[in-house]
Amino acid sequence: MPKTPMTKRGAELLREELHRLKTVERPANSKAIGEARAHGDLSENAEYHAARERAGFIEGRIAELEAKLGNAQIIDPKLLHAEGRCVFGATVEVEDGEGQSAVWQIVGEDEADIKQGRISVSSPIARALIGKEAGESVEVQTPGGLKSYEIVDVRYE
Repeated sequence: MPKTPMTKRGAELLREELHRLKTVERPANSKAIGEARAHGDLSENAEYHAARERAGFIEGRIAELEAKLGNAQIIDPKLLHAEGRCVFGATVEVEDGEGQSAVWQIVGEDEADIKQGRISVSSPIARALIGKEAGESVEVQTPGGLKSYEIVDVRYE
């Protein structure tokens, strides 16, 4: 199975969620199942069925997180010797044709959050930026049409 690129921060967030699920959510849900069982007839016990459904979700999410972390390729952009080029993990400041500026960090698919300024490495914008340097321009086909961006700065945080 191919490795999935991920930043250190993204891997740490997944590890934290996995730890929380295993140490807090799973035990609390087991307790809820026990309490619901004590109420008697399980066939008509909505609390029991809800807790069992939640247990299935928790176990599925644990398996998913373990698989993602197992296939993660943690990349530190500071160690890539990119020398001003846009690479995975880089923070890129761009300016569009209308003078609007934006700052994006290029991250893995699981870490992407446009509201937080993190775009997926597989997004059209990130694919256009990868390999470019400050001062270069890129054109990206977006749902809103063709957009032009000039790269103002590239940082490795």
